[in-house]
Amino acid sequence: MRKDGIVILVVGLLITVITGFSYVTKEKIVEVGDLEITAQKNNRTNWSPLAGIAVVVIGGIMFVAGRGRDK
Repeated sequence: MRKDGIVILVVGLLITVITGFSYVTKEKIVEVGDLEITAQKNNRTNWSPLAGIAVVVIGGIMFVAGRGRDK
């Protein structure tokens, strides 16, 4: 359980530091017969750093709770 707690703690730290990511999608604008016009659209997904802090707390609780069990 301690190892799982450490992994979750590290993931929580990453979520806190990296608050989102960007990706590109193609959208079809016009399609007339064989003619097709597309455009690239930049999208961004964000989340609150509070989510990362919550995951860090959960990982810390798992780490501390596992100290007595993993002997």
